Amino acid sequence: MPVRTLVDLAKTEPDWFWETDTSQNFSYLSPEAERVLGRNAETLTGTSRIGVAANGGDRLSWMPYVTAIDRREAFAGFIFPYAHPDGNVRWFRIGGEPVVAQDGTFRGYRGIGTDIGSEGQTRSALAETLAELRASHASLVEQNNRFAAALSNMTQGLCLFDDAARLVIYNQRYCELFGIAPDRLHVGMTQREICAMLVAAGRYRGAPTADALCEGTRRALLDADPKPIQRELADGRILAVCYRTIEGGGWVSTFEDITERRRNEARIAHMARHDALTDLPNRTAFREHGLDMLGRPRLAGETNRLAILCLDLDRFKAINDMHGHGAGDALLRAVSERLCARVRTGDLVARLGGDEFAVLHRVSDASGALALAGRMIAMVSTPYDLDGYTVEIGMSVGIAIADDAADDIDRLLKNADTALYHAKAKGRGTACLFEPAMDETAEIRRAIERDLADALRQGLFEVHYQPLVNLGSNRITGVEALVRWRHPERGLISPATFIPVAEETGLIVALGEWVLNQACRDAVAWPEGISVAVNVSAVQLRNRTFAQTVLLALAASGLRADRLELEITESVLLDETEANLETLHLLRRTGIRISMDDFGTGYSSLTYLRRFPFDKMKIDRSFVQDAGKATEAGAIIRALVALGGSLGITTLVEGVETEEQLAAVRAEGCQEMQGFLFSRPRPAGEITAMLAAAREEAVAA
Repeated sequence: MPVRTLVDLAKTEPDWFWETDTSQNFSYLSPEAERVLGRNAETLTGTSRIGVAANGGDRLSWMPYVTAIDRREAFAGFIFPYAHPDGNVRWFRIGGEPVVAQDGTFRGYRGIGTDIGSEGQTRSALAETLAELRASHASLVEQNNRFAAALSNMTQGLCLFDDAARLVIYNQRYCELFGIAPDRLHVGMTQREICAMLVAAGRYRGAPTADALCEGTRRALLDADPKPIQRELADGRILAVCYRTIEGGGWVSTFEDITERRRNEARIAHMARHDALTDLPNRTAFREHGLDMLGRPRLAGETNRLAILCLDLDRFKAINDMHGHGAGDALLRAVSERLCARVRTGDLVARLGGDEFAVLHRVSDASGALALAGRMIAMVSTPYDLDGYTVEIGMSVGIAIADDAADDIDRLLKNADTALYHAKAKGRGTACLFEPAMDETAEIRRAIERDLADALRQGLFEVHYQPLVNLGSNRITGVEALVRWRHPERGLISPATFIPVAEETGLIVALGEWVLNQACRDAVAWPEGISVAVNVSAVQLRNRTFAQTVLLALAASGLRADRLELEITESVLLDETEANLETLHLLRRTGIRISMDDFGTGYSSLTYLRRFPFDKMKIDRSFVQDAGKATEAGAIIRALVALGGSLGITTLVEGVETEEQLAAVRAEGCQEMQGFLFSRPRPAGEITAMLAAAREEAVAA
């Protein structure tokens, strides 16, 4: 179409005409275009249509236009936004066709444009709305994807039901928990149908009905304070099920497998009430069971009463330390098995701690409890085979029996413990029945325990000394240090009363150190030939610093080592034998003399004489009491003296109180004696005076 024709048409139409060159740049715009476009034709000539479009032209929306141009095809009805100089966006609709010269050469495009005004605004609004819908849809898709991922990765099973109890949503975990294929469920199933399917498949323990399961859900949803419901499955697993209502009706159910949690809780509860080594009930469980047995009503005519037996192993620590803690643990397990095998069904064996056990037992009278105790002592005392070596222990038993008015398990346990203390005091390996009189003894013991520490701090102890006399010269060769407690209210208390308490509480270590230091300080003031003997308990010798304590006492006082004698009993060697012997060897190498006290009363005295070179053995007073009257006593003393002579060990006889006894022990060849016949234990001042008098007498003679 010639240019002049386009000009003429532009004057009669509301639209405008345009032409572009081969590069799609404007080559002609009709006058009407200037009014609509807000720019004169000269300004726009040489620019592209896409270049003046709003937002630089959206590549996707311009695709139909670009495609038609590339193919040199006619197009119509293409709408695009135009960036008007007034700052607004106008919408135009254009159409065009390619221009070809007579020789077939492509010259560009020509066409017509129309301002679509409000239609364009509507289209813009629709485009924006469509963009928003697309964004909203994309967001919804993303949310759905996340929701699906959350459902599939939940550790809990989940089901969502609508207000008609029909299934809306479920996840894979729900199917896994109940062991059902996912295709067995489908949206729209009722809760009852699902429950009926699970019941038919035998998934629940106890075979509940579908109606019962649905009713349980209904009640849970009505609960103002809903709590998880536990469901037991047929395979032993436990599910915690929670129900929560949702807005608009319906509910959501979650299912969590809590089997392992329940097992862990059960294990923790068991551990809290049972001993870890033997798996026997501990003190807490023992007390609870005792309260239950006390509170249980008796049947008509039933006379059985509850008895508590407190058991303590004898010589266990020696085994534990000699063979190691592994052997000690094995021994405790073996003892617990023997005890459990001895009691009846309904009785209870517990481990209270260490080597202490207890038994709850129904008896008709005290003889039944004593008989059980005797059987247990005999059974526990039978030798044990621990990894190839044989060990023997003993056991002491204290018994308390409930009366009609006794409903206090703590009091019964305390009484049984008191009776046990008396049983051990009798010499171990025995059973003792609690008697009310024991309470007074126990109270005295508790009072002594309370006062001991104060007495040591306040300096209420004294050291008295009993002379040791050479039977050949009748002269004092040494003294034995004996501690005394001058109580402000009870007067002078015998060591036989407070020493056992001091050993049990551990105060014997501090008390023994004080006695040792005091004895060394007193002895250094006496003549050179006078030695001092100090008793040493197993508790002291067990202390790692004992040897250092002895050497420091000698150094502080200035007393020569050969003037100090340490007296030990066989019980010291029974406890931690190897360690104790090593300590004694160390002290003996410094010049200190070691003597065995109460020789002949233990089981292994001869064995220890072979293992350790004692300097002296003190023959127990029990052999002296009937000396001169019973030929057996004299024969024993004679044999012990001969044994000492063959080993180069000095023999001293304790407890000589009469001239007859003195003559008898002198006749048997004893070298030294000690007893009331010569002197009772005396304070240090009196001993000093006695030694001075003896020296003057010797000088005068």
